[in-house]
Amino acid sequence: MTDTGELFLGIIAFAVLIMALIQVGAIFAGLRLARRVDQIATQIDTEIKPLIANLTAMSSEAARAAALAAKQAERLDRVFGEMVQRVDETLSAAQEFVTGPARQGMAIMAGVKAVIDSFRTLREASRRRTTSRPAVDEEESLFIG
Repeated sequence: MTDTGELFLGIIAFAVLIMALIQVGAIFAGLRLARRVDQIATQIDTEIKPLIANLTAMSSEAARAAALAAKQAERLDRVFGEMVQRVDETLSAAQEFVTGPARQGMAIMAGVKAVIDSFRTLREASRRRTTSRPAVDEEESLFIG
């Protein structure tokens, strides 16, 4: 081989050595990066998992509180419904208590008025008969026969 061939061969060997060192450095950097990523993943697991567990617990508690609030609202609605019904029944009973005797009193008064009117009618009818009879009696006394 010639001197130039050996020189080029030496340059190639040196370039291959530099490339090998760069690749070894890249492998070490990759390994360090992989360890760091693993360390970050572990840290996230240890720090984020309790946070997620707390969020899950809080959301389940919020759901339970919402369910309890819905039940309480239903109970409140039922209680107010019953209260309105009882108030309505009480007012109806009070109205019947007040208006019942008044209606009965009005019916009695109407009956009394009807009896009084019938007595007046009978009295007026008897007066008419009495006033019309003497005229008939006079004619009968004048009749000869």
